[in-house]
Amino acid sequence: MANPTSYPNAATFTADGVLFDMDGTLTDSIAAVEAAWTAKAEELGLEPEAVIAATHGRRASDNLQELIPSLRKEHIEREVEAFEKSILAFADTPPQSRKPSFASHRSSGSFSRSPMSNSTLSSLAPMTPMSDGTLARRTSIHYNPDVSVSFTSYKLGRSEVEVAITDDSPFEDEEAETERLVDMSVRILPGVRALIDSLPEGKYAVATSGAKTYCHGCLTRTNITIPKVCVTADDSRLKRGKPYPDPFLLAAADLGVDPKRSVIFEDSPSGIKAAVAAGGTVIAVCTSHKREQIDKFGAHYVVDTMDQVKVTHAENGELLFTVLH
Repeated sequence: MANPTSYPNAATFTADGVLFDMDGTLTDSIAAVEAAWTAKAEELGLEPEAVIAATHGRRASDNLQELIPSLRKEHIEREVEAFEKSILAFADTPPQSRKPSFASHRSSGSFSRSPMSNSTLSSLAPMTPMSDGTLARRTSIHYNPDVSVSFTSYKLGRSEVEVAITDDSPFEDEEAETERLVDMSVRILPGVRALIDSLPEGKYAVATSGAKTYCHGCLTRTNITIPKVCVTADDSRLKRGKPYPDPFLLAAADLGVDPKRSVIFEDSPSGIKAAVAAGGTVIAVCTSHKREQIDKFGAHYVVDTMDQVKVTHAENGELLFTVLH
């Protein structure tokens, strides 16, 4: 629980509903997501760190289409489901001994990404093996649209996942490093349980860039009850994903609240942009990015964890928020 004496400022305001992003806001599945995108990047000959940085907070369908222009529209839904199942498979794999380079992005309680110089995945340059085994960048990506892209490697069984995790070769560093256990399980983030428990049923919704398989998988693994209103990336009513406000606007409409009278929790730059565009009161949480990486996108408040946010009920049915910052 946040200590009020640690935060000199306290802001109070009212709202009619709450809209949550999911991963990085309610749950932490970053390690499993990174493992899946690392595997995909290596399959395509791209730098994993760049792909990881560019994909966070965006729909897998958008990411996969940009990474693989030859992916046919009629195959997108199937491939997204297979990819997101691979994330959950990684998450369900028991902790494995791993050199710390695999988790170099993660720090205690916070995962930080460096901003990319280019805004689209299609601008990423692929890598090609050099004679000494290292990887060198090429200047552009060349895809053959006549070649059908196969995603069968993502339809992983448990044994295949364990092999992928226990094989050190993709993650080895030239310098000897002390091995550590990497736990890729999905976890609930600090302050989330108390905040959700303080909200009446029907007063909050989830609007995520994940598809239904991934969203429901993460929530059930952290014992968060799936709310009645849960807008996922594969919702047929959505024409655009984050950073556009569409997911939050749809969630607010389904919840029956004015988006301008909602509080929106987000953790990523693209999500914060979407939340601000939706018109709600935006609270950015520093769970996946450093404060200086997300405080420039227009959020009304930036907090370290949801422990800094308290909710009580006003007599007229409104939600009364207190934000320690």
